[in-house]
Amino acid sequence: MDWLAAVAHLREQACAGVLVTVTTVRGHAPREAGAKMVVAAEETWDSIGGGNLEATAVDRARAMLRDGATQPDTLLMALNEHATTEHGRQCCGGEVTVLLEPLPTRATVAVFGMGHVGHELARILSRLPLSLHLVDSRATPLSAERLADVAGPADVHVHHAPAPEVVLRGLPAGAQVYVMSHDHAEDLVLCDAALRRGDLSVGLIGSRAKWARFRVRLRAEGHDDAAVDSIRCPIGLPTVTGKSPAVIAIAVAAELVQTLSGTPTRLPPREMSSSPRPSAS
Repeated sequence: MDWLAAVAHLREQACAGVLVTVTTVRGHAPREAGAKMVVAAEETWDSIGGGNLEATAVDRARAMLRDGATQPDTLLMALNEHATTEHGRQCCGGEVTVLLEPLPTRATVAVFGMGHVGHELARILSRLPLSLHLVDSRATPLSAERLADVAGPADVHVHHAPAPEVVLRGLPAGAQVYVMSHDHAEDLVLCDAALRRGDLSVGLIGSRAKWARFRVRLRAEGHDDAAVDSIRCPIGLPTVTGKSPAVIAIAVAAELVQTLSGTPTRLPPREMSSSPRPSAS
């Protein structure tokens, strides 16, 4: 694939990358200004000319990925027999400036259950730069007419899945998962599947009574206390109170924004939490 398709591919897969662009050329060089390539941790796409120029740019891009760089970097390369190189000589005779731009990943958020709360939450989250997965075992809540107002900067993926845990298994590591289906049995299956993966952040809608029952059942499935306690229930900022779907969605979205921005959310202990959230969407 070319560099443009590679950018879309990395975004879809929630993988980091670096866009490498030849910005200026003086004298002779393998590629013209504007030539681009994309570098990921294990792959590259397209080319800025090969040889020491390209290999050095790939090395620098992968160092940026390892360091978690968020700011662009520039690389000035002389292409003559006197230049110090690490990957062989290039004697084109020119000089090239390369711009390396980190391609930020979009956080992945999956909402399981497009009932009243799920729909309101989807409407809000679709306005954010996310990879948003909307999942339901029923087809009707996912109709195009019903989701017409779920639009915005988010990349929205709609999944009608009679066995929604299959979608959960395909999410990237670190995805934020909200379990709020119409069926408590389905919720339990999803929580169990998420814990078996062990690399997802999971929030479950429900009251303290629902969570108490789920704790017992998840322990019976073989999950230890530390794993079970990693599930957040109830969900949402405790300072945003109310039981209407829109208010719950606002509370959950606000908590998510804090989480993604790295702002700590101070939640009271579960037994001291605010008004219980409804147990079904």
